[in-house]
Amino acid sequence: MKCEIEKTLRGFPAYGHKRLAIHLKINKKRIRRVMKLFGIKPYRRKSKKWRKIKENKGKHFPNLLLTNFPSYPNHIWASDFTHLKFRGKWVYLATIIDLFTRRIVGFGVLLNHSNQLVINALLNAVNKYPIAQIIHSDNGSEYTSKDYTTLCKNLGIEQSMSKPGCPWENGYQESFYGQFKIDLGDPDRFNDIGELVYNIYKTIHVYNNYRIHTKLKMSPEAFGRRYLTKQVVERVS
Repeated sequence: MKCEIEKTLRGFPAYGHKRLAIHLKINKKRIRRVMKLFGIKPYRRKSKKWRKIKENKGKHFPNLLLTNFPSYPNHIWASDFTHLKFRGKWVYLATIIDLFTRRIVGFGVLLNHSNQLVINALLNAVNKYPIAQIIHSDNGSEYTSKDYTTLCKNLGIEQSMSKPGCPWENGYQESFYGQFKIDLGDPDRFNDIGELVYNIYKTIHVYNNYRIHTKLKMSPEAFGRRYLTKQVVERVS
């Protein structure tokens, strides 16, 4: 259903859940539930000054999430980054989420959003978990850079990207960041960058290990453990 909604929004980006329900001939409550679950939102025009967006001359990759769905832990990862304002400066956080368990498997923090930010997050992930088959992101220059694409190729990870102007196609990360910033609270309450970074790590740890995920009905770590236990039992039986 997620894939069908995203395909429809490519042609009709302003459709809300009511028009999507008519188009797909499905109950609007189910449409709304799926959109909320995956952080899918229709395009809404914002009253901001128009600015020319620089053409991204890096590589472009198709959105493999339209034809692939996560089937096991570390099958498909999604990557993105966000920024936090701290005492007049920006602190950038890049994360990688496993789409099956919804666990944050890798992350990196820097004072800029260079290629190194997303590379650090990917290296952090592959250092701790089995390498994914697919990694999804938007088509930002950080993810189309030669350094990043070469790293993915060397690791044997197939890149997948959202279509330009379709942020809902990476709704997993958008949904995570929305809740993460609420759980972290006001960054300015911390005394220095070090304390902020410590609490970023702590908030992610709590999310992975203790916070109940709406879809999973338990924490990502608990869901991952339950899946592995089930696999072992099935093999033995």
